Amino acid sequence: MEKENEVPESGITLSPLSPDKLQGVLEIERSVYSLPWTRDMFLSELAFPEQSFFYVMELEGALIGYAGFRAFMGEAHIMNIAVHPRHMRKGLGKKLLDFLLGEIAAQRAGIVYLEVRRSNAAAIGLYERSGFTTVSVRPGYYADNCEDALIMVKGLDIHEQQI
Repeated sequence: MEKENEVPESGITLSPLSPDKLQGVLEIERSVYSLPWTRDMFLSELAFPEQSFFYVMELEGALIGYAGFRAFMGEAHIMNIAVHPRHMRKGLGKKLLDFLLGEIAAQRAGIVYLEVRRSNAAAIGLYERSGFTTVSVRPGYYADNCEDALIMVKGLDIHEQQI
């Protein structure tokens, strides 16, 4: 049985970010972050499809979230996870994170890390429930208010499959 504030599983799709979806991503970015990424920042990530992976989440065709990571030499760095404010607190951030972790494992990355604002208790809680631990602090990391970033890390079990 679905909770009242949950989004139904049906109707949700996750797919690679394409340039035609970028405007919707930028709108979410500006509504969620005090230091939003620019169009050029996203385009520079999309220019390296062998190591940069970004995805959009849509509900019945409407863009409601996005997430991305960069993978290189057995490590992954989650760059962004964002859900449109109208759809927050419905389990979609967890769904995006779980999807990313699956994609990261598919890239054979054994460790994943991210930065999160020290004040972002909701995100920190999500990451901790998903097995991330805080390993360090980047003092004054965020330029808008010099807030510290917590560096969180999670190891992934990516056993090589024998054929």
